[in-house]
Amino acid sequence: MNPADFIRANLRLEPVPSLPEIVLYTAHPGSRLSRLADPDDDDPPAPYWAYQWAGGLALARHFAAHPEVVAGRRVLDLGAGSGLVGIAAAQAGAMASAAEIDPNGRAAIALNAAANGVAVALVEIDIAGDAPVGFELIAAGDVFYNPDVGRLMLPFLERCVAAGMDVLVGDPERRDLPGERLERLASYAVGDVGDARDRAERVGWVYRLL
Repeated sequence: MNPADFIRANLRLEPVPSLPEIVLYTAHPGSRLSRLADPDDDDPPAPYWAYQWAGGLALARHFAAHPEVVAGRRVLDLGAGSGLVGIAAAQAGAMASAAEIDPNGRAAIALNAAANGVAVALVEIDIAGDAPVGFELIAAGDVFYNPDVGRLMLPFLERCVAAGMDVLVGDPERRDLPGERLERLASYAVGDVGDARDRAERVGWVYRLL
């Protein structure tokens, strides 16, 4: 099935908890996301794009509370998932782009951006390669969710800083977060994913990579 058709038919377009000005296609128990998996893929990617995560929620709330951080700037939502952070940046006046490797996530980003009436360009980014050209701020929500990804992600983000870009990281203080390289900027009460997403019981932090 076409991913966009599946998302429209099986996910709910709902306001984001604590950010009701943004709506996203969000999974629920009846979505049966496993139907999107490629039967020939022995290790299909987890559907991170179908939920809101603490780090992305913190960044999105930060941009809504402090639009001057992104207004008029070229912003990349890295590991964008649903596109929440890019959408929040666009609403705050940024020229927003999003990078997401999961094709289902890319479909969701396009649908979510359209549902919110903003433009979020989809771009290809290789985190094993050079820093991308044409961006002023990299917004990286929940990108340190496991050590393998973190080992690639931190050097890439360091290359972005060296190239003159600001890098903001959103995270609920996961174990693999490189805390010694980060400056805390703000914290926000955020809902967890899944069944607890409507309860603000976690704290999502916004950091600047030094």
